[in-house]
Amino acid sequence: MRSLRARLVSLLLGPTAPPLAPGIAVAAGFIVAETLVVYLLNTRVAPHVQFGQVYLLGVVVVAAGWGLGLTVITSVASSLAFICFQNWPAVSSLPIRVYDWVVIAISLVVALSAHTLAGLARTRAADADRRRREAEESRDQLRVLAEQQAALRRVATLVARAATSGEVFPAVAEELARCLRVHYAALWRYQPDGTAIVVAARDEPGVTKMPVGTRFSLEGESVPAMVLRTGRPARVDSYENAAGSTAVRIRELGLRGAVGAPIVVNGRVWGTTIVGSSRPEPLPADTEARVADFTDLVATAIANAEAHAELTASRARIVAAADDARRRIERDLHDGAQQRLVSLGLELRSAEASVPTELDALRGQISHIVSGLTGVSEDLQEISRGIHPAILSKGLGPALKTLARRSTVPVELDLHVDRRLPESAEVTAYYVAAEALTNSAKHAQASQVNARVEADRATLRLSIRDDGIGGADICRGSGIIGLIDRVEALGGRMEIASPAGDGTSLLATIPLEKPEGVD
Repeated sequence: MRSLRARLVSLLLGPTAPPLAPGIAVAAGFIVAETLVVYLLNTRVAPHVQFGQVYLLGVVVVAAGWGLGLTVITSVASSLAFICFQNWPAVSSLPIRVYDWVVIAISLVVALSAHTLAGLARTRAADADRRRREAEESRDQLRVLAEQQAALRRVATLVARAATSGEVFPAVAEELARCLRVHYAALWRYQPDGTAIVVAARDEPGVTKMPVGTRFSLEGESVPAMVLRTGRPARVDSYENAAGSTAVRIRELGLRGAVGAPIVVNGRVWGTTIVGSSRPEPLPADTEARVADFTDLVATAIANAEAHAELTASRARIVAAADDARRRIERDLHDGAQQRLVSLGLELRSAEASVPTELDALRGQISHIVSGLTGVSEDLQEISRGIHPAILSKGLGPALKTLARRSTVPVELDLHVDRRLPESAEVTAYYVAAEALTNSAKHAQASQVNARVEADRATLRLSIRDDGIGGADICRGSGIIGLIDRVEALGGRMEIASPAGDGTSLLATIPLEKPEGVD
């Protein structure tokens, strides 16, 4: 009932008047009904009372809903009906008296007053409706802004914690589709051969999918082609008559219009962020700006990822170069200095054997020199082992077993590596294990070390724990810091926990694939 009353008031006091024909019907209906009411009142309630006010109701209703002309006509017709009813049944010989003119005049005044008041009411209703719409639009804008800011914060959080492109790209597509309420949102990356590849996409359920990895030509008319040519945001409000294979594919997806913004990384157009709609009306005018807000974050994420990849590759190249230098030094020491020392030792032994028996003092001196050369050779051999672990030539497993046997602290080794791994990973794991065992013996006062090594297709994991005194401070140990740098240079991670009194544990995770940019 309340809804019906509200709709009736809205109809009567709306910004535009209802059609004239219903107004005439309403006016005639009111006059007939009012006459019937006056007749019943005069015959059954108060025979001597005129009840002319009843006829004003129809005039007020018509004045509220229709124009001045129909209001005046309704007023005059109501007055004539009242006069006729008063003189019934002598209607045909009815003389128009001064009283009758007064009735008509009063009715016209009431009509004009009702029309004026209805106009004021209509104006106020229109103002109230306008304010209501503005308030709703303002609330919608604030809600949209709040949603977009929340979405941007979520994406910015991913970028700040250096999330991978595989995490950032789908998140951007999802947030764009949700914030802009579009059927399609995607990130396209431009290729050197003049095509573009979809790297992330979010499709509305029920819409034909555009799979990630799909390659598109940039010939013809399309938003990706326009963005690449201009380096600026672009839009196509209708793909209905657009030329090109990409436009055909977009029409097949059921998309009518699209808006895109460039992703600019280090001054070059890396790709584009696109939103599309299947609705007939164009996307809102502020769509370009809203999409651009997200592309800025995407560009930051890409730039960060590229910078991190370049840094990792650079560090890996430095580590690889250092390993090569160590290998050359170790080989030079082994093949050069050590061999010469051995040769000199043999010659001196030969000379010692040829010394006459009466020259025992000389034989003793030569023997002493030979012993010294042997010691120097052994020292040099130990130095060369520290420069580059030659025992890795047999693989990581045998090398770690050798380390465990040489350790002054008993080592329980749980080895799950049954194949050769990339040299960089083996060398890094060897140095990590060697440093950990050395620290356990020299500083941790440990009585037992547990080491576990395992490798799958993609990752090598090295876990070492001792039962020493703990409390190790990696900031004060250049060896540990250097190992952390070496592990991270390969794209891995090393975690160290050393609570006081509870031993030290180390976990190194080393990827078995070389970082991008490393030969």
